[in-house]
Amino acid sequence: MGDNGWVTRPASARAARLDQVCAAAVEVARAGITEVDPDDVGDHLQVVAEGDRLVTHYFECRQAGYRGWRWAVTVTRVPRSRTVTICETVLLPGPDALLAPGWLPWQERLKPGDLGPGDLLPTPPDDERLQPGYLLSDDSAVEETSWEMGLGRPRVLSREGRAEAAQRWYDGDHGPTAPISTAAPAAARCGTCGFYLPLAGNLRLCFGVCGNFYAPDDGRVVSADHGCGAHSETLVDAETPVDEMPTVYDDSAMEPMTVSRAPGSVESGEPAEPYGHS
Repeated sequence: MGDNGWVTRPASARAARLDQVCAAAVEVARAGITEVDPDDVGDHLQVVAEGDRLVTHYFECRQAGYRGWRWAVTVTRVPRSRTVTICETVLLPGPDALLAPGWLPWQERLKPGDLGPGDLLPTPPDDERLQPGYLLSDDSAVEETSWEMGLGRPRVLSREGRAEAAQRWYDGDHGPTAPISTAAPAAARCGTCGFYLPLAGNLRLCFGVCGNFYAPDDGRVVSADHGCGAHSETLVDAETPVDEMPTVYDDSAMEPMTVSRAPGSVESGEPAEPYGHS
């Protein structure tokens, strides 16, 4: 016996044929949009065949705030009938419609600074950034804290949590690419500053806390290659005194000047005026 192969052939999807009666019912479809005023329904844009004797008409939406949206009205008819009826009416976004951003869970919508006084931010029990404190860690500082006197924190940062935090700090406003860092002298890096307080554990190699009261990053975590103009070794050059030239007086040069007599003055040779006492 030979191989007869497949006995049946899979049916190919046939494109829906546009029903001319339903396609011509433009005004019937327009009259089906009753949710808004007639002025909010614009020009007829297109007609699309959805199935046998099933057609959708698209109209321009002129409502404020719905730029690029379209009214979609689906109509149909029964076989051998020329009476068109409306199936549904809906407002749909077009290719260039103004849409709201996609929905995100609240954990992904939060940004730094959103947590205010009195707010509570619960941490999921399966947060990959944390791990139980009793597990061994590749960070010696974490292990010392966890095992000291049999006490410790219930959860500590995992390797993923530390890497995520380190990358966020390094790429942020306190890393090497921050504007204040790129504008600082090349030698004014935090790792060589006397006000730099290194962190503990593995993060000590790259990060520390600024302890300079006058620096804009005071009290914040900065990378070792971050920098600013308040570096501890930025010294003021001593001012060099300027030698003044001695003043020269020429006593031999004299310029005669006329002095006018002031009222009440006494000519030479006149008797002295009495002083009013003996």
